[in-house]
Amino acid sequence: MNGLYLVIISALVLMICYRYYGAFMKAKVLALDSSRPTPAVVHEDGHDYVPTNKWVTFGHHFAAIAGAGPLVGPVLAAQFGYLPGTIWLLVGACLAGAVHDMVILFASIRHDGLSIAEIAKAEIGKSAGLAAAIAVIFILIITMAGMAIAVANALFNSPWGAFTVGATIPIALLVGVYMRYLRPGRIGEASFIGVVLVIAAVFGGAWVQHSSWAPFFTLSRTQLDILLPLYGFIAAALPVWLLLAPRDYLSTYMKIGTIGALALGIVIVQPQIHMPAITQFVSGGGPVVPGPVWPFVCITVACGAISGFHTIIATGTTPKMVTNENEILPIGFGAMLAESFVGIMALIAATSLIPADYFAINSAPEVFAKLGLKIEELPVLSQMVGENVAGRPGGAVSLAVGMAHIFAKIPGLENFMSFLYHFAIMFEALFILTIIDAGTRVGRYLLQEVGGMLYKPLGDVHWTPGIIFTSALISLAWGYLVFGGSIASIWPLFGLSNQLLASLTLTVGTTVLLRMGKAKYTWTTLAPLCFMIVTALTAGFYNIFQFYLPKGQWLLAGASGVMMVLIVFIITDSVKVWLKMMKTGQVVKEAGNTGI
Repeated sequence: MNGLYLVIISALVLMICYRYYGAFMKAKVLALDSSRPTPAVVHEDGHDYVPTNKWVTFGHHFAAIAGAGPLVGPVLAAQFGYLPGTIWLLVGACLAGAVHDMVILFASIRHDGLSIAEIAKAEIGKSAGLAAAIAVIFILIITMAGMAIAVANALFNSPWGAFTVGATIPIALLVGVYMRYLRPGRIGEASFIGVVLVIAAVFGGAWVQHSSWAPFFTLSRTQLDILLPLYGFIAAALPVWLLLAPRDYLSTYMKIGTIGALALGIVIVQPQIHMPAITQFVSGGGPVVPGPVWPFVCITVACGAISGFHTIIATGTTPKMVTNENEILPIGFGAMLAESFVGIMALIAATSLIPADYFAINSAPEVFAKLGLKIEELPVLSQMVGENVAGRPGGAVSLAVGMAHIFAKIPGLENFMSFLYHFAIMFEALFILTIIDAGTRVGRYLLQEVGGMLYKPLGDVHWTPGIIFTSALISLAWGYLVFGGSIASIWPLFGLSNQLLASLTLTVGTTVLLRMGKAKYTWTTLAPLCFMIVTALTAGFYNIFQFYLPKGQWLLAGASGVMMVLIVFIITDSVKVWLKMMKTGQVVKEAGNTGI
């Protein structure tokens, strides 16, 4: 199989979906109104509600939603072969993920930028809102832990990677100050400066790698487990314009540029996909993903096809930045399709490796030894990138090796394998850290909303002690899971929680459409909802009874069970509301009239 064919097919499918299905969602299903003021305009406060240029908002949103999921998920799912992941990335994104993101972003904008929990409270009822808040906080903590483990596994004992990724933080601060105070409105200038500095940081990492500074940037896994939650706390507490928005904006340039370069590289090199279409692990028992192809291809690919985590961003930071409802189509629908394309590129890069080499990277040495496979190119690849890449599970390293392998086959780049590998690591880490900073910030919002029920000042998003306390609390919570956690235990739980939250979001979206008098269009959210809830619950039972309980992982089993119960409760409560609405033909009074 030639990787070029997958690039062409995927690009065509996604463009057709945006052109026709996206236009249908915009004009018919949601009927977006460009004359209606958005929360960013109505509640502008210079801290959280900030009217922002459309492309900066798109950059922030894409960077925040496209974290480790579209990079790590498809790479891990390659265990089943290249075909299952490809099908789910395209079908899932077009028919479920893009609709999911667009509808919930619309709902949040129509609800003054409130969170998914507050929207559920308004649309369904108080009990559903409380259950949603608890579920989202649970899911958010697990998501942050999964993301952090992926980046920690990629950066430990790598001074080049640690320096380069660390340098992006002060660069983002500089760009934030530049755009707000030094040269307001000069987005082009700030972007150019930021991108040049980020690329310079990659070259700087190469110098650090071979200098006396290398030990200072050679971080252990434990040190990274401390630094990542600390970064999340700082990003959540600072004003959105200072770190989060410019960092995500710059990251998007790097991400889109790198994915575009990878697509071009695939076109030039036309790499052969060595992984078969279907492997012997489709029935389960694989070293990377423990379960069978269904439901595990869905919860493993996760964000690249449909992601509940996107809800947290689409009802957190993004709706407080959108200046016009028409922007919902490119930001909500379009960013999801772009993320799907990222997932396809990651899948191609990973499956271009020799299967034995792929499994050697993504398995612990003792696990790989039991497979009876013989590595082929891995020793040479390790030598070329300057690091031992075997036994680094999590998907990030195998993706970086695959990307560097493709780039190095382009004429003139064959001697830059080490640089290309570390550039790819930086590219992946930027994806992951942008989801950590945005996710931790949204976790702060949620904790303040829930905490405000117990202590009123805590609910004030402008109260500095409350901001610091909730930022620290959410960072400590997911940081605790990172300590001693592994990608093998956390990623299935992340995938499950991610898809359960997607089911919750589609439930709320269906309710919103019914309130708008759009009952004939509810199939757009109901069809993916039915598939996702069955898939998620099936995966949940697998996780609990076949993986977690037999290993004595009671905390992970309990977290899975709690989330499953909460989501089923919310869906059941929603169905009662739907039936009552259809029976009476009017808004259910106890759910509140939202004005949609």
